[in-house]
Amino acid sequence: MAHRFHSHAIQWQILDRNGTPASGVDPGWKDTVLVQPGETVRFMGHFDPVVNSGKYMYHCHILEHEDAGMMGTFEVK
Repeated sequence: MAHRFHSHAIQWQILDRNGTPASGVDPGWKDTVLVQPGETVRFMGHFDPVVNSGKYMYHCHILEHEDAGMMGTFEVK
């Protein structure tokens, strides 16, 4: 099943999918990406330590998956 991966309060750019450089709808700043089954998506964000320090939340946009634990946080220091 495909998953919509979403992060709060930060945007990032998709680098590649399964090692293939971003193309099509992938280039540009995002806060949500559709990840297909078995797919690996690499992305990078820009964090300004003065503005962007703190904890950030990420989760799957399928509510049942989020409720089952497909969510988490990461911290920028």
